[in-house]
Amino acid sequence: MSDHSQGGLTPTGTIASSTDRRRVVVATVIGTTVEWYDFFIYAFAAATVFAALFFEPMGEEFAQIVAFFSVGVSFLFRPLGAFLAGHYGDKIGRRPMLVITLLLMGAATTLVGLLPTHAAIGVWAPILLIFLRIIQGISAGGEWGGAVLMAVEHAPKSKRGLFGASPQIGVPIGLLLASMMLAFMAQIAPGVPAGSDIHLQDTAFGQWGWRVPFLVSIVLIGVGYWVRRRVQESPVFAEIAERKETTRMPIVQLFKHHALLVIVAALVFAGNNAVGYMTTGGYVQRYATDPKGPIGLETSAVFWVVALSGVSWLFFTWFGGWLSDRIGRRTTYIIGWVMLLVGVFLLFPLTNIGTLGSLAAAVVILTVGLGFTYGPQAALYAELFPASIRFSGVSISYAIGAIVGGAFSPVIAQAIFQSTGSTVGITWYLAGMTVIALIATLLLRDRTGIPLGPENEDEQAKSPIYGMSGAPERTR
Repeated sequence: MSDHSQGGLTPTGTIASSTDRRRVVVATVIGTTVEWYDFFIYAFAAATVFAALFFEPMGEEFAQIVAFFSVGVSFLFRPLGAFLAGHYGDKIGRRPMLVITLLLMGAATTLVGLLPTHAAIGVWAPILLIFLRIIQGISAGGEWGGAVLMAVEHAPKSKRGLFGASPQIGVPIGLLLASMMLAFMAQIAPGVPAGSDIHLQDTAFGQWGWRVPFLVSIVLIGVGYWVRRRVQESPVFAEIAERKETTRMPIVQLFKHHALLVIVAALVFAGNNAVGYMTTGGYVQRYATDPKGPIGLETSAVFWVVALSGVSWLFFTWFGGWLSDRIGRRTTYIIGWVMLLVGVFLLFPLTNIGTLGSLAAAVVILTVGLGFTYGPQAALYAELFPASIRFSGVSISYAIGAIVGGAFSPVIAQAIFQSTGSTVGITWYLAGMTVIALIATLLLRDRTGIPLGPENEDEQAKSPIYGMSGAPERTR
């Protein structure tokens, strides 16, 4: 093997230069922020305007369920994005896939902002909307794995949780930006006032206000593209390529040897995603602003409250990643699941008080557990899978977890509320998903600090319980 020092690599697979490390952190934060801003803008629009503008002929209540369903459709295509990005990310590198997924997401989001509504082109409007949402899903499926591996594989061993939290905090920042943008547009282009019979299409927000946040995406994509093009390839992948140890069919190897691990890892994320999508998927926004609902708060004010939750989620995500470097990924997760259960049982009782203050308390408390079970995820997943199939492993586990967890949680919540007239069933559904994720976490071995480089590709990597409790420990 050639001298790694010439390329900036060390034998443990980390970047020697602190400048390069900072550049990677900035690139993963900015890129992930842009991707998830795009993703959340769609979810929020589905909660507030898409039912009336694209699905209205289906009837008011069913149109809203279908609008939420269109949010979940993209999750069904995340595995396709994960398969494609994982395959090529393990073969040609992490960085090229990050650039491709960023451009794909940006193009789809911008086109949503240009779509005619059902009133203009009939049934083609919802068809094209769902098609573009599918493109977003394919992009999101490939984005996360590449971003977290670029961050974690560049990190010092003792700071993987902290570095891995950098792409994770891009998600709450994306939530913050999306909420602020929609809150701002709802103020300058008002929608339907509470208790009014005005049709959304007759308001400024329904005519053009909702489109502006989608169109702004093209500027953000340009910034993200420029930043990501300046980042070096992951040193772990560079070492694999130099040793000519890339796997010819990484996905085949993943499912041949690690199918059980993929399922357990997916269930860990499913709990966080199901609960998180109460706000990021738009359900709480819809529930709190519905003019005919039990609360009927003003739309722009609710978006500002959700923006506040984005700030608290960002902090606790960062803190969760940092803490996992000190007490271990598994312990941090267990603490997080307990906190998340508390947040789940307080979410609707506080929200139903009907004030902005009580809503703010509900969503901020929820972000404590969400952050503790999201911040360490990048490092946890990276340490579960061998280097040669790591991109495939983390991407596909994440995509499956998103389907089982958040894909249809707003739809399920809406259906439960419409059938029972109560939020109690929603609470028990979310609590059940949290408990399942806790059990899955207990099945995993804490592998904090384990070597990530290809020097550890050995026969143990072919164990079907690699990374799980009961698997043989590897040299650290």
